[in-house]
Amino acid sequence: MNERSDTVQLIGSLLVALAIVVAAVLVVTASFGPTSAAELDVLEDRIDLQEERLEQREERLEERREDR
Repeated sequence: MNERSDTVQLIGSLLVALAIVVAAVLVVTASFGPTSAAELDVLEDRIDLQEERLEQREERLEERREDR
């Protein structure tokens, strides 16, 4: 019976450890998830702004070439 109680205790300990790992992953994901998404949005906005500026610059250059 001693082996059986050891097995039950081992399984219980593994389940508790698994629950702790799952909780830790959820907490970390919840903490960093929105921040990372916000940072990606800002980066995407910057890229869009740079593309718009580049297009405007190219248009001005083309207009100058046409005026010559």
